[in-house]
Amino acid sequence: MEKSLARYIWSNTYPQQVWILLVVAASMVPYFLAFDLPKRIVNGPIQGQGFEDPDATQHFMAIAFDLPWLGHIEFFEGFPLGRVGTLMALSSVFLALVVLNGLFKFYINTYKGRLGERMLRRIRFSLVDRVLRFPPMHFKRVKSAEIATMIKDEVEPLGGFTGDAFVQPALLGGQALTALGFIILQNFWLGMIAAAIVALQALIIPRMRRRLLELGRQRQITARQLSGRVSEIVDGIHTIRGHDASNLERADIADRLGTIFFIRYDLYQWKFMVKFINNFLAQVTPFLFYAIGGYLALQGRLDIGQLIAVISAYKDLPGPLKELIDWDQARQDVQVKYAQVVEQFDVETLVGPHIQTLVTTPVERLSDALVVSNLVLSDDSGAPLINRLSLEIAPDETVAIVGRSNSGAEALAEAFGRILWPTSGHISIGGRDILDLPESVTGRRISFVSSETYFFHATLRDNLLYGLKHAPLKTIEYGGKHQRKYKRNLLEAQRSGNPALDLNSDWIDYRSAGASGPDDLLKVIRPVLDAVMISQDIFDLALRSQVDVMAHHALTDRIIEIRQAMRRRLRADNLEDIVAPFEAHAYNLQATVGENLLFGTMRQGMTGQALAAHRYFRKVMGETGVSAELYQMGLAIAENAVELFRDLPPDHPFFQQLTFMSADDIPAYEALLQKLQGTPFEEASASDRTSIIRLSFSYVEPRHRFGLLTEALMTRIVEAREAFYANIPADLAERIERHDAEQFTASVSLMDNVLFGRLSFQEVDTTERLRQTIRDLFEELGLADHVLSIGLDFDVGSQGRRLNAVQRQKLNLARALLKRSDYFIFNRPLSALDQRAQDRIVTNIVKDLHEEGHRPAIVWVLPNAQMGELFGRILVFDNGNLVESGSFDELSGKNGMFNQLLS
Repeated sequence: MEKSLARYIWSNTYPQQVWILLVVAASMVPYFLAFDLPKRIVNGPIQGQGFEDPDATQHFMAIAFDLPWLGHIEFFEGFPLGRVGTLMALSSVFLALVVLNGLFKFYINTYKGRLGERMLRRIRFSLVDRVLRFPPMHFKRVKSAEIATMIKDEVEPLGGFTGDAFVQPALLGGQALTALGFIILQNFWLGMIAAAIVALQALIIPRMRRRLLELGRQRQITARQLSGRVSEIVDGIHTIRGHDASNLERADIADRLGTIFFIRYDLYQWKFMVKFINNFLAQVTPFLFYAIGGYLALQGRLDIGQLIAVISAYKDLPGPLKELIDWDQARQDVQVKYAQVVEQFDVETLVGPHIQTLVTTPVERLSDALVVSNLVLSDDSGAPLINRLSLEIAPDETVAIVGRSNSGAEALAEAFGRILWPTSGHISIGGRDILDLPESVTGRRISFVSSETYFFHATLRDNLLYGLKHAPLKTIEYGGKHQRKYKRNLLEAQRSGNPALDLNSDWIDYRSAGASGPDDLLKVIRPVLDAVMISQDIFDLALRSQVDVMAHHALTDRIIEIRQAMRRRLRADNLEDIVAPFEAHAYNLQATVGENLLFGTMRQGMTGQALAAHRYFRKVMGETGVSAELYQMGLAIAENAVELFRDLPPDHPFFQQLTFMSADDIPAYEALLQKLQGTPFEEASASDRTSIIRLSFSYVEPRHRFGLLTEALMTRIVEAREAFYANIPADLAERIERHDAEQFTASVSLMDNVLFGRLSFQEVDTTERLRQTIRDLFEELGLADHVLSIGLDFDVGSQGRRLNAVQRQKLNLARALLKRSDYFIFNRPLSALDQRAQDRIVTNIVKDLHEEGHRPAIVWVLPNAQMGELFGRILVFDNGNLVESGSFDELSGKNGMFNQLLS
C-alpha cells in the first residue's frame, strides 16, 4: 500500500484536485474586492471624497487601465452617478460580492464533500478487497472486530480529509494571504503587526498539538482493542459463564475503560489549553489595531476608511488562519491513522488480484490428476505437519485418509483446500500449482468441506446457494426511474474505483448445479438435502414457520383440501382425538381462555396489552359480564397456584406446567390476594384487575385442571367473542386475523394452519407421529417441495446459530455438493454426528456422486477406519508421514497401522 496519504489521495483524484484548485484561485478575486469595497464606500460617498461639489458625479463601472508604454487606455467610461447613486451602486456591488463569495464557498465545499465521500468509498472497498486476499495464516493473527472497526470508523476521517488535502490549504492560505496583503497595502506597520501574530501562531500552535496527535493515536488504539475484546466476550460467552469468569471480564473491561478515560482526559486538557493560547493570540491583534491604528488616524497618517477596512479584513484573517492550523493538525492526525491502517493491511504474500478475477463463462472440468510433489506443511509456529509427501490422485478416484490425531491427515486436506499453504513443495493439477489457479477454477471445480462451519445472517436458502453465486449471470432490465438510478449508481461506483457489479442481478449458476433455471432448482436441491439427511429438519422448520402467502400461493390456495385430507388421515390412523378443531360457535377446550375469547391471532405490531387497553374491547368485556367472571376465575387460579407452589423451589419441574405464572410471581400474587380479599370486581383498581384477569387468559382446563371452567362460562366467552366481532372497529379488524376454516391464516405457523385446532395435552407422546403424518400428507398431495421451499426461507440467524451443530454441518456439506465439482475434499465434515449417521451420509454421498454423468474425485478424511471400505484407495498417515497406501482388502490383510486403527 502507498505509505503517504497525500500521495495516495493525489494519485487517485488529481484531475478533480486540479479543477477545484482553479476554482479556488478564481474565488480569490471577488474575495479581495470584498475587502476593498468598504473602504471605497466609506471614503467615497459617505465621507464625500470626489463629491466636494453638490453636483459632482463619479463614473461607476468604468473600465480603464494605465499600462506601461501604452499609457492610459479606457475600454468603458462607466455610468455617471451622484453621491447617493454611487452609495447605492457600491452597496449593491458589495451585496453581489457577498452572494458570489457564498456561491464559491458552496460549490467548493459541496465538491470537496463529494470528493471525500468517493475517496472514503474507495478506501473502504480497497481494504475489504485486501481482506479478501489475506493469506490464510494471517486470519489467525487478527481479530475480526478490530479489522471491522478500522474499516468502518478509523478510515472515516481519511475520506473527510480527501477534499481538504489540497483545496483547504489553497483556499484558507489564499484567504489569509489576501487579507494580510490587503492590510499591508493599507498600512505597512499594521500589516507587519498582523504578520508577526500570524507567524507566532503558526510557530507555537502546531508544536503544542503534537502531544494531541500522540494522545489521539493512543485513544484510537485502545478503543480498537476494546472493540476486539468485546467481540471476544460475545463469541466466548458460554466459556466465560461455564468457568465463572464473568467478573474477571468485568475487571478487564473496567481496566481498559480506565486507560481510555485518562487518555481522553489528558486530551481534553491539552485541547483546551491550545485553544486558549490560540484565542488569546487572535484577540491581541484587534487590541493593537484599535490602539495603534486609532493613534495613526488621530495623527492623520491613516484615514477612517482605511482603518475600518483593515479591521474588517482582519476579522476574516483569524478564521482561515485557525482553520489552516486545524487542517495541519487534521493532516498529521489522519496520516497517523493512515499509517496504522497501512500497518494492519499491508500484508506480505497477498493473494494476487488475478486469482479473484470475475469470470462469467462456464469453467471447464478438471480432467487431470491432483499431484502432490515433495510437500512439506507446517503450522504458524513452524511445527511440522507433513514431511516431504508425494502422491497422485486420479480425477475419478475415491480416496479415504485415516490416521490418529495430529497424524497429518487433516493438514493434507487443508492443503488441498488451499486453507494451509505449503512450506515447500507444491500441489498441482495439469502442471499448474493450485495456489496459482484462479478462484473461478478452485471455487467451482474443487470443493473443500471441514467440520468448521460459517453461515451468513440470511435465509437457509441464501446460505445453501451461496456456493453457486460466482458472478452476475443474468442482468436485470430496469426501466424508467429505476434505469436512471441504476446508471447513476454504476457511474458513481466507477468514479470511486468500485466494481460495476449489480448485486440485484441473478448470480446463481444454475448450470453448475444441474438446473436450467430457478423453476427446477428445487428439484436439484432436494436429492442433495436427502443425501445429507437434512430434509426432515427443513420440513420441520417449515411447519413451525409462518408462510408468505404471496410467495407460496400454490400451497395456501389449497388449504381447505389440505385440512380435509388431514382430518381423513387422522381418522384412518386413529389419531382424530389428538386435535381439537376450531369451530366458530363452540369453545375449544384445548385452547386457552384468551384464544377462545379472541378466536384469532394478532398480526405483527399488535400486543395483548394493547388489545386489553383498547376502548372497544373493554366495552364488550364489560357489557357481556365476562370481565367480572374472569376476575373471579383469576382469583381462584391465583389461590390454587399460591397454595400448591408456594413452598416449591424455583427450579421445580412443576413450574414448567404453570404457563400463567412464574416462580418469581408467587410472592407478588400472594400479597395481591391478601390485598384483594373480599374485594368485589367493581371496587378493585384497574391495575389489580388486569393482573388477576391476565391469569385467566392463559388457563387451559385439561392442562391445569383446577375445575374452574364451567359450561356457563364457556358459553359466555363464546357469546362475548361473537359480540366482539359483531361491530369491531376498522383499526382492530386490520390488526386481528380471525380463524376461518375456509381461509389460510398468515399470522400462524403452517402446522397450525394444517391442524386448524389445538393438540390435546393428554396425547403429547404422539407429536412426532403427527409430524410424520403431516409430512406424508404433503408428499401425497404433491406439495412436499412447496413445504421444503418454505423451510428454506427460514432465517438461520447470526453465524447460523438458530441451527444446531448437526444441522450446520449437514447444511455445510449440502452447500458444497450442490456445486457438482470435480474434486471433493472432505475433512471430517460431520464430527458433530454420531457414527451411525456419519456412515449413512458417507455412503449416500459416495454412491450418489458416482452415479451421475461423471465421476468426481472424492478425498475424505475419515473419523473411522472401518468406513474406508467404501473407497477405492486408503491413505494411512502417522506423525506427518504416509505410512500405508492401498485398498481396504489389501491393508486389512496386513499387520500394519491400518489394522491398528480398525481395532
